[in-house]
Amino acid sequence: MASKENISDLLALIAVAREGSFTKAAATMGISQSGLSHRIRALETRMGLRLLARTTRSVSPTEAGERVLRTVAPRLAEIEEELQALADLRDKPVGTVRITATDLVVDTILWPRLAPLLARYPDIKLEFSTDYRLTDIVEHRFDIGVRGGGHVEKDMIAVRISPDIQRMVVGAPAYFDKHPVPQTPEDLLQHNCISLRLLSSGRLYAWPLKKGEREAVVRVEGQLVFSGSYQVLNAALGGAGLAFTTDAIAKPHVEAGRLRQVLEDWSPTQPGYHLYYPSHRQLSRAVTMVIDALRHRDPPG
Repeated sequence: MASKENISDLLALIAVAREGSFTKAAATMGISQSGLSHRIRALETRMGLRLLARTTRSVSPTEAGERVLRTVAPRLAEIEEELQALADLRDKPVGTVRITATDLVVDTILWPRLAPLLARYPDIKLEFSTDYRLTDIVEHRFDIGVRGGGHVEKDMIAVRISPDIQRMVVGAPAYFDKHPVPQTPEDLLQHNCISLRLLSSGRLYAWPLKKGEREAVVRVEGQLVFSGSYQVLNAALGGAGLAFTTDAIAKPHVEAGRLRQVLEDWSPTQPGYHLYYPSHRQLSRAVTMVIDALRHRDPPG
């Protein structure tokens, strides 16, 4: 028979399996690592099964643990969602909305639009996780994910939150004091270009340039590789090389003369950012209000 003790320990098991670490799971749950380990051992003792395989470097579910996670975790999630839906019957929206996005999106889109929402509704809490990987929001229990373009998995709903994105090649005046201005995409191969490594694939981001119907994907090289857009931008501002970035963070520096845009006629326009969430999930009032605040609206004509 299910008991409060079993449910509490099952939640602990799910947290450890999701995080792959007792340390991270304990921090997420707000309990000590020893207390969490005690819960898991107690659950295994009551069930007479080993649910987690532990090594000095990792923790992973056993076959029995996988079965528990596959069958029990979705039901507990349904209960949690229903309780959240009941809480939303109160006059004021309440709850924590967890969002995963890149730091660039958080700084330029999410936070500016959601800060006023927090001021109006103090019972809404936001948790941002900045990551360049394409995150499985169901597995990692996020309410909302953000990615470029509107292409999402078939069981997800996408909502546009930005206009199309203008990409640009930029460099500092100090860099061009020592290097010629590139005139064609092929000229970039002779320059010190600052690269972005895509954590989802481990590959360096190739620069997709476009002029009318002509396209050129340039696999640039240089001394610097980063995994974040702001580090790429800051290196370009410091004169370390050329960067391929977005108008959202580069344009103010171009207008102020701190950066110079080159190959302007090869600057591509890409689909704007979209948020996504599971189509089968019942949204809390807080999540619904966050989505509405982020929804892109064309300026009035």
